[in-house]
Amino acid sequence: MFFGGCPLQLAVKLSAIEQRVADAIEQRRDAILEDLRLHVGLPTGGNNRDAIEETRERFGIRLQELGARTHMVQPEPKPEWLLGGELGAWMPPTAVCERLNGATENRVMIAGHLDTVHDPNGDFLDLSIAPGGKTAVGPGCVDMKGGLVIAVAALEALEECGVKANWTFTMNADEETGTYHSEKALRDEAVKHDYGIALEPALPGGELAIERMGSGQFMIETVGKSAHVGRAFTEGVSAVTELARVILETAKLPRPDEGMILNIGPLRGGVATNAVPDSAAAWGNVRFRDQQMADVLGGMLDALATDSGAVPGVIVRRSFNRPAKPLTPQTESLGLKARAVAEALGQKLPFASTGGVCDGNVLQSAGLPTIDTLGVRGGGLHTPDEWIDLTSLVERCQLLAILVARLSAGGSAAET
Repeated sequence: MFFGGCPLQLAVKLSAIEQRVADAIEQRRDAILEDLRLHVGLPTGGNNRDAIEETRERFGIRLQELGARTHMVQPEPKPEWLLGGELGAWMPPTAVCERLNGATENRVMIAGHLDTVHDPNGDFLDLSIAPGGKTAVGPGCVDMKGGLVIAVAALEALEECGVKANWTFTMNADEETGTYHSEKALRDEAVKHDYGIALEPALPGGELAIERMGSGQFMIETVGKSAHVGRAFTEGVSAVTELARVILETAKLPRPDEGMILNIGPLRGGVATNAVPDSAAAWGNVRFRDQQMADVLGGMLDALATDSGAVPGVIVRRSFNRPAKPLTPQTESLGLKARAVAEALGQKLPFASTGGVCDGNVLQSAGLPTIDTLGVRGGGLHTPDEWIDLTSLVERCQLLAILVARLSAGGSAAET
């Protein structure tokens, strides 16, 4: 039997040692929940250095206690024109915690991000458990505090049960803003490994995302000529008016049914209502199905630019840094291995595609077969209603642990 060109994997029943691992994780249920509560309470959004460093240190110490050797990779700068690319902003390094046991094959790279999108000075700061205890809301509880918590617990359970595993755990803190600082670090690690796992939350129905669109950022800047509105209006050239014209042109570009999306916002223009603005700008995001579509979109944006020095003038800057993540035989095979573990645990793991992007796009574009929604289940991502299905803490932790064990053993059930 085949699924999308790859042979279907028959579920392999849990071995005795795998059952011990699953039981050990079940016994950690309360501790995992308390760990989630702790880390949700550390506000790592908004490039909040203190909380990011505390979170990284807490997880790093636990990984080092498992025998990992940790080193920090210094960040690469991001283009200054990007939102959040201001000079002087703190650039977080990437932690690489390696426990490969000298392995030269069956090496698993686990990638997690410490940052969230939530305001560290806002009102949404803690984990709040709903009556009945089945769900909870909290900033980053699914994206991806929950994923980080269960991954570290999974590795601890493997160590507790004496299961040998070959893994590297990377922790960056700029995934939500484009992975510009950490992209090189992730790519450098990806080429050293055989399997990639990113800890993004599951899709809304619990699905595993095995195919993702690509993403890019752009900025359109327009140049005009300033003038006093009352005394010399006709001598001015409005950069805002020119930007509006260009935005209307870009509105003709998206073809979502074909996998080509373009969105603009936010905007900037002018400093006073009684001055003709000589500068305006818009920032935007694109999504594309494949590299060919990325090239088409890039060419359309570039074509909006005018010759240097023109008034009115149009300047286009862009960075398409997250390539599309297509379904490949290697990725599908890895997904089927994960599904086999899920079924052995009595779980379901359907497959799906998504227009969202993550560090899994980066890892796979570096040549590493990667599945990237093995985190917890929940919803409301990036909103004050972000919620987690608390039953998924143990379930997904068991899935991660046994998958890492099987991959480390060459894809078969781990044995003592």
